[in-house]
Amino acid sequence: MGVEEPLSRMPQMRLDELLEELQARINAARGTRDRVHSLLEAVVSVGRELDLAQVLRRIVEAAAQLVDARYGALGVIGPDGRTLSQFLTTGLTQEEIARIGPLPAGHGLLGEIIHNPEPLRLRDLGAHEASYGFPPHHPPMRTFLGVPIRVRDQVFGNLYLTDKRGGQDFDAEDESVIATLSVAAGVAIDNARLYENSQRQQRWLQAGAEITNSLLSGSPRLKVLELIARRAKEITATRLADVSVPVAGTGDLVVELAIGADDDPRRGLVSPVDGTLSGAAYKTGSPVTTACLADDTRYHAGPRRFDGLGPSVAVPLGVGAEGTRGVLLLARAADEPVFTEEELDPLLAFAGQAALALELADRRHDTEQLALLEDRDRIARDLHDLAIQRLFATGMTLQSAARLVEHKGAAERVERAVGDLDETIKIIRSTIFGLRARDEDAGPSLRAQVARAVGEAASALGYPPRLSMEGLLDTNVPVQVADHVMAALTEALSNAARHAHASRVEVTVQATAEEVVLTVADNGKGIPEGGRRSGLGNLQERARAVGGTFVMEAPETGGARLVWRAPLAVADGA
Repeated sequence: MGVEEPLSRMPQMRLDELLEELQARINAARGTRDRVHSLLEAVVSVGRELDLAQVLRRIVEAAAQLVDARYGALGVIGPDGRTLSQFLTTGLTQEEIARIGPLPAGHGLLGEIIHNPEPLRLRDLGAHEASYGFPPHHPPMRTFLGVPIRVRDQVFGNLYLTDKRGGQDFDAEDESVIATLSVAAGVAIDNARLYENSQRQQRWLQAGAEITNSLLSGSPRLKVLELIARRAKEITATRLADVSVPVAGTGDLVVELAIGADDDPRRGLVSPVDGTLSGAAYKTGSPVTTACLADDTRYHAGPRRFDGLGPSVAVPLGVGAEGTRGVLLLARAADEPVFTEEELDPLLAFAGQAALALELADRRHDTEQLALLEDRDRIARDLHDLAIQRLFATGMTLQSAARLVEHKGAAERVERAVGDLDETIKIIRSTIFGLRARDEDAGPSLRAQVARAVGEAASALGYPPRLSMEGLLDTNVPVQVADHVMAALTEALSNAARHAHASRVEVTVQATAEEVVLTVADNGKGIPEGGRRSGLGNLQERARAVGGTFVMEAPETGGARLVWRAPLAVADGA
């Protein structure tokens, strides 16, 4: 009996083994079924989104979940095909990302899949010959799985997965699952890009129609430019949009319009053409891009104003026989995607429309100036033919009548009236000279020179200053004093553009019988204590050179008020 009992148990043991094997296969089949369901859910989840940023985020999260990876990342390959322009992660907190520092650019092991777009599975990523190691504060990682993502036979980016939970290695089934997900991801990315491009094209068309309506309605040049820059900034999702125009007679550009990212300090800034992104577009007459404007050593000339900015593009406005009229600069934050060809094509067309706006505004300004000059000529003729002749005749009559007046006091009053008429005739003649002044003969005309200087200051200030002129500026002010007045005016306007950060500047030039007074007032932040005062020193020296005075005032309402005076009787040698 003792021998037969173990023999009777052998079939039972074999049956238990078979049942255990069957249960294992059932569990494996159930696991495979669950994994297939998870893969299908991930594919549906990824394909449901139309926003490209959300699609990329869903892809990396689904990939990490499917293979039970602790960390996951998706690197988007940049236009150069060698580096990563965007890097999305999962499994790392924002604090960890901040401690690690700049995101990887695609060198080392990450670049291995860029150069050789095939799946790569490693038990220890640190042992691979392309591994550079980890930067400080980076969490340790061992196992690795990398798979490329293709969109229409072009490699769009790579999925990177590390540290499979439970200390296990990534196996062939994990690789197969991620490869399958990458195919679905490529389709989802393509759909999202097509949808994004169609939406962007529609917005460009709407913006173009809005600008056309603004042009046809006769809106001012600066208002149309602001509309162009604002719409370009919104559609391209950038942090700032600047419009720079050339400064006549120099190799510089001045920021005429600034929108976004602390726009006030940038408006009116002057920067050289050489060594700046806008300058490069201005010289070549074609778009110029950079992946990181703040760190690009090619474009560090001029005032530093691009800290924290990354992908940027400068687009010329109106390239023709007269050269480039201006440049539109658009810049994104440092961690945002670079500009693609799909974005640049409609932007170029939009820039062409901006150039048309500038051309039309200039032609409208020329037409208005022509009409104004014709009107001034008519007024001058009327003043000369009617007013002066009648005043002169009245003066002659009064002079004749004065000889017939016997009362001494009455005779003196008549003589004073004749003198007043003479002064009135001089004022009218000075006004006529000012009305008839042209650009070509602006040299001897103080009124014309002042008007031109104030008009040119609008480019640096971003708006035209208010101008008021009184008295016999063209007849009573000597040439030597007029030269000093112009130099003082130019210095005062330059100071206002560089330092005041004002939204309003008022210029007054007044000539009395004894002196000429120049006043430049603004509503800016005033003259800072301890700041550079070389410009104010120049104004003081010029006033002293002609026996005049210079005073800087700080009104209670804010801003600054510069008053420069010079006597009309100039000392010898002044």
